[in-house]
Amino acid sequence: MTVFKVKNMKNILIKAKESKKFIQSKTSILPQLAIIFGSGLSSEDLFDEIDISIPYSEIPNFPVSTVENHKGELIIGKKNGKGIYIFSGRFHYYEGYSAREVTFPVRVLSLMNTKFLILTNAAGGINPDFNAGDIILIKDHINMIPDNPLRGKESIDFGPRFPDMSKAYNPQFRKQIKEIAQRQSYNLKEGVYLAFQGPSLETPAEYTMIYRMGGDLIGMSTVLETIAAVQGGIKVGGFSMVSNECYPPERIKETTHQDVVKTVKKSEPVLMNLLGRWIDEYL
Repeated sequence: MTVFKVKNMKNILIKAKESKKFIQSKTSILPQLAIIFGSGLSSEDLFDEIDISIPYSEIPNFPVSTVENHKGELIIGKKNGKGIYIFSGRFHYYEGYSAREVTFPVRVLSLMNTKFLILTNAAGGINPDFNAGDIILIKDHINMIPDNPLRGKESIDFGPRFPDMSKAYNPQFRKQIKEIAQRQSYNLKEGVYLAFQGPSLETPAEYTMIYRMGGDLIGMSTVLETIAAVQGGIKVGGFSMVSNECYPPERIKETTHQDVVKTVKKSEPVLMNLLGRWIDEYL
């Protein structure tokens, strides 16, 4: 499938409408909640019923995930009568996609009047209090990816050109999920997520720089999707699964992508329990 190359926001609007039309021809369910799962994560346990699974390759204009352990399919179903879209696998800037292509699914969700988007990722732990296997609630981010999905000609169809990012990660969601975690006796920590373009992992000197900049976590995703969602009026919640410890330097161990996925998988049941309870109580 040929991946599209967008030149302006209006082009994205046209293509997003085409994708929306195709998805709605396959299901009558609209997304009240959408979840984009990162490396190694994908759970169908959040659904009471699944209506359809659509490979990205079948959706007009969708990029195709090229990363191992990113299935590349859209799963649509319901829980408690609420429509949920799960994107099993995401797109990354390091795959060669632009920021606009990375955030294309978010643009489609905007046209569907999606209320809430939850983003997950695997991340290196910069905060010395974070350990491999911890689930971290994202409270803010630092964008070090040399691109922005809002760059270029303004399109009022998606929202303001200069969206306010002071509360990018919804405070109410963070309060609710922390209350649920406390009831489950899970010590849910919060942190600032910093994104580099990748795909190489960072050097010890770069980890030290990130720590000094105020980053608690380092990854290669999430921030572009958050920016696009906030512009489109979608509330955002985010989680990082700490896959490896990166600071101070003496904690660094050689890490492979397979190691990342293995660590993330161990924490998956806890995250799914938190998400399932939040959906039951608050969605």
